[in-house]
Amino acid sequence: MVENLRSLRKARGMSQQQLADAIGVTQQAIHQYENNKIEPDIENLKRLADALSTSVDYLINHRPSTQESYTIISEEEMSLLEYYRCMSVADKRFVKKLLTKLKP
Repeated sequence: MVENLRSLRKARGMSQQQLADAIGVTQQAIHQYENNKIEPDIENLKRLADALSTSVDYLINHRPSTQESYTIISEEEMSLLEYYRCMSVADKRFVKKLLTKLKP
């Protein structure tokens, strides 16, 4: 169910224990979530999303059925966004400058 949990946790540089501490569960629970042994209840799912600065939809890899009310981004775009969020302020400035120069 939580298909993107491990990759988000690693992108944030968090250990399973750190994430567990952040949401109030055991490290074993995080391990079991990441290995699809158990599923978090809705409250823990919301806590996971908050701790990882993402949405529940992204955590569970939910795609809305219509595009009218949502902007859908690709997996590649989401991956780039996750890397960007982990960058330092200086690196973000550099990336912005680079993208501005490449903009058509």
